[in-house]
Amino acid sequence: MAPPSIRKIGVIGSGQIGPDIALYFSKVFHDRKVPVVVVDIRKEALDAGCEKTKKKLAKGVESGAFRQNEVDSMLANLSWTTDYGALAGADLVVEAATEDLNIKRRIFETLERSCPPTAILASNSSHLEPEVIFEKAQDPSRCLVIHYFFPAERNIIVEVVPGRNTSKATSETCMKLYESIGKVPLKVGSRYGYAIDPVFEGLFLGAARLAEQGAASTKQIDAIARSVLGLGVGPFTAMNLTGGNPITAIGLKHYHEKIGPWFGVPKILEARLAEGKPWDVPGRGENVTWTEDQMRAVSDALRGCFFGLVTEILDAGVAGTGDLELGVETALAMNAPFAMMNALGVPAALELVQAYAAKNPGFKVPGVLKKQAASGKPWEIPVVLREDREGVAVLTFRRPKVLNALNGDVMKQLSAHLEAVRADAKVRGIVLTGYGSKAFVSGADINELAALKTPQQATGHALSWQQVANAVEDFGKPVVCAYNGLAFGGGNELAMACHARVARKGLAVLFAQPEVRLGIIPGMGGTQRLPRIVGLFNAWAPLRTGAPVSGARAKEWGLLLEECEDPLARAVEIVNEAASGKRKLEPIARGPIDVPAGLPETDLGHLSRKIDEMLRRAITEGAAKPLEEGLKHEARLFGDCLKTEDMRVGMENFLKNGPKANAAFVHR
Repeated sequence: MAPPSIRKIGVIGSGQIGPDIALYFSKVFHDRKVPVVVVDIRKEALDAGCEKTKKKLAKGVESGAFRQNEVDSMLANLSWTTDYGALAGADLVVEAATEDLNIKRRIFETLERSCPPTAILASNSSHLEPEVIFEKAQDPSRCLVIHYFFPAERNIIVEVVPGRNTSKATSETCMKLYESIGKVPLKVGSRYGYAIDPVFEGLFLGAARLAEQGAASTKQIDAIARSVLGLGVGPFTAMNLTGGNPITAIGLKHYHEKIGPWFGVPKILEARLAEGKPWDVPGRGENVTWTEDQMRAVSDALRGCFFGLVTEILDAGVAGTGDLELGVETALAMNAPFAMMNALGVPAALELVQAYAAKNPGFKVPGVLKKQAASGKPWEIPVVLREDREGVAVLTFRRPKVLNALNGDVMKQLSAHLEAVRADAKVRGIVLTGYGSKAFVSGADINELAALKTPQQATGHALSWQQVANAVEDFGKPVVCAYNGLAFGGGNELAMACHARVARKGLAVLFAQPEVRLGIIPGMGGTQRLPRIVGLFNAWAPLRTGAPVSGARAKEWGLLLEECEDPLARAVEIVNEAASGKRKLEPIARGPIDVPAGLPETDLGHLSRKIDEMLRRAITEGAAKPLEEGLKHEARLFGDCLKTEDMRVGMENFLKNGPKANAAFVHR
């Protein structure tokens, strides 16, 4: 079910989260004229949901997130009704009613009568296993849980939870659909609470018990939790914002039965529910103080609790390291757990969990954590994922928060995958692609570049990354890049090292080499490969100005083999065609290339004349050398950028003001 094939979407429930789910669907699908229907049995709930949606969109217009005509189109695309018959013809229906099993079952009984037999039926349950919800469904193969997180229209994480009887086609369709519309779907195992909520509610339980024990006040614990765990809001504030006390109490009770005896409903929560009052939490801008002893006790307990909760989920096989890292960090707006343990040291993390378990009967010390600590190695956190399709290894860069930007971990994992595929006789070649629909790779991690201190460091960094690109270029099996979205800087340099490239059709921005806006030059081969692929005349202005180039223009220049609707599927086909000898992929020119006379005049605007001088040297002097020597020449000049004032100006401007603000270069 590719997005264009969807005819209608339904959302059941116009309470707290249903209108937000519907809003996101309408935002994505309004321009494709795919109606979104919200159904609720109560007219007053529908009216409240509609009004809530209008207010959110009005704020979006005020902030500049939306234009008024977009808002008008989104609202026109939404309908609010008590009539289940309005769901006739729907291809996807998401139930977002109250967390009551009997109500959910009645809803799905009605949906099976109202919707086509091909429709996917999903529950936005936060806890209930799909086998339980859909126990009485006539066709459970099309049913599953899709769990959204607060706020549903902005939080990009969704848990996709197939049941025992959910078909593979149903779960794969949902994974592809949600990725294509800008969400980050995580496929997790069917267990009560799934993967993320036991962390959220378990941390709250840990905080509540600290308050019960008198370690600190709820206000102090909230503030310390933010400081130590990087939480956007503390655990008690989160309960106030989401109205989560009742559902958390239910969840903690069932966790006690289904996960472990440490879980349970603390007396402090029972009292809060009886009183119906919010938790005492820090006010906006309030300065909360604590003693050193309070900080140490609360900090150690919360970290031990956090690390134990996350590794228990890993130990149980509910989710893997990469999905847990991404899900917890993004859905809960807090520090990534495995990176946090790596920074602390895994043995030290184990000690915190063991100390917490010693003071909290029933709390598990997961075996997987013990094993990792004993190995003496940090956790490996996958950011380059491999999936084999039709004899082709598809390697996907997945860092959605930074649009799949490259960093040292990405390059290390890519290198490891290349070695594994080289040794795998069953695999005929590789496709490189990015996660989601926005970006193949948005560039290199600017924080890593800004941390370079000397020209020698910078040259070494460039050479090490060039080595990975060279390994792609020299790979003995076909390697094709599937541009799923834009490619900037190092992302495009990596794409150009592939043996061929295809892109999603109609990309207004396919690639750019924006390094000059940062006060640097490309360092991973951009000044050498782009001129050799598209011609120096065509490459001249994009390299010197950082201006973006469309997919159509890239195809015209020869950077792209094809523009197509499904670049990943087409790239897999091309790899197999090349591996079987049915297609020849033209190699890049390895020798010197001509520098044409009369290169176009280029308006540099605010850009650094000093950096431009170095860039022009890299392009023209590199063109006169064999590719291998040209790449080394580029790396040396990349290192020389650190000798300029303008690199510091460009980096500081980017880190402080973001990519859209022009740096005040001094041309030195």
